[in-house]
Amino acid sequence: MKLLTLNCHSWQEEDQLNKIKILANTIKERDYDIIALQEVSQLVKGNNIGLKVNEGNFVSVLLDELQKIGVTNYVYHWDCSHIGYDKYEEGLAVLSKHKIVNKTSFYISHSNDIEYWKTRKIVGISINNGNEEISFYSCHLGWWNDEEEPYSNQVDTLIKEVETKGRYFLMGDFNNDANKREEGYDYILNKGLFDLYHLAPIKDDGYTVDGNIAGWEQNVQAIRIDCIFSNFPVETVSSQVIFNGKNKPIISDHYGVEVEIKL
Repeated sequence: MKLLTLNCHSWQEEDQLNKIKILANTIKERDYDIIALQEVSQLVKGNNIGLKVNEGNFVSVLLDELQKIGVTNYVYHWDCSHIGYDKYEEGLAVLSKHKIVNKTSFYISHSNDIEYWKTRKIVGISINNGNEEISFYSCHLGWWNDEEEPYSNQVDTLIKEVETKGRYFLMGDFNNDANKREEGYDYILNKGLFDLYHLAPIKDDGYTVDGNIAGWEQNVQAIRIDCIFSNFPVETVSSQVIFNGKNKPIISDHYGVEVEIKL
């Protein structure tokens, strides 16, 4: 099974449509089973085309591009987290080439005010793997030192929601440097989760952000803040950074993470 997570930075990128084409062609080439996307935006005033999705939604445009190149086997779940830049409904999505048997979305922040940019929501799906249901969640968390929306509360709320769901994967932008001790990354691992990067015998440096981006304006180094976690020690074949200029062109202010596992 192949997994991909990517913070899309959607509609904030120059040459956005061409970057969507790069993403679509990579999806066709790599044939991912599950794709978790963050910062999946649409215009607030867009025409609704069903299931909360407006015309021009990033994932809808991506699926149209996939269809143009003959890929029609992906289904998805999208939901809005908050308003960004005063004109976008910024959300998350999970795409699957397997039948979705359950969908969910839930808040993990104190706030559930869509107008507040720190409001955080999780989007998830479940699929059948033989006789077992496995869940995948697209996650975009806040920052460790945020007093208004404490990171520990977001993680606690997230784990409480998913811990009764059997085997699951948390995929996304966790906004905490994996190489910084005793902060958000360690807090997540202390919940009994496994980082697939460390389970993989084949891996690269893992860095998914290089320098300063929105939310990390003071950052001057390469950091690993985009991860895939599981609540069980899954057999992991490899973990590679993608869309970093070395492994496919850069298409966002974050690089993506692709992982191959055996279930």
